[in-house]
Amino acid sequence: MLGDSAVGKSKLVERFLMDGYQPQQLSTFALTLFRYEFKHPDGREVAVDFWDTAGQERFNNLHPSYFYKAHACVLAFDVTRKVTYKNLDRWYQELREYCPGIPTICVANKIDVDYRVTERSFAFPTKHKLPFFFVSASDGTNVVKVFQQAIMTGLEHKENPSDDFMTMALELLGE
Repeated sequence: MLGDSAVGKSKLVERFLMDGYQPQQLSTFALTLFRYEFKHPDGREVAVDFWDTAGQERFNNLHPSYFYKAHACVLAFDVTRKVTYKNLDRWYQELREYCPGIPTICVANKIDVDYRVTERSFAFPTKHKLPFFFVSASDGTNVVKVFQQAIMTGLEHKENPSDDFMTMALELLGE
């Protein structure tokens, strides 16, 4: 989970894992890790870790560690705060620096504030050819769909990796 502070990353994870929503929450401090047992359609049980990252600038030096062994990313912005959309470029560029081939899903959160926002189009996901969803952690709109897609594409990426953090690191080291 990547994106600015207070875009609803923790609330999206909470909605998916517990099918619940508490309106108030303190900001994530550095990183919160969640474990989820996913039942794959082929019958396998797969342990999935969700890394809920802090969006505050003071944690910028931790970002490279967020990407280590990640297999999928949900990149979130808050439809009620334009700056969080503008900052997607920075988050995406940093993600691509450390995980060039990682599957990424872009989500516009907090659509429940004004559902008319779903009539708008957003250039960022189109420009980067990213799957895009309008979501609401508050009412649950599309949350399960996003996480299931992230898990499935993450598993595919893990089983058939393209360019990942370790490949890039080895190339930089000349190995």
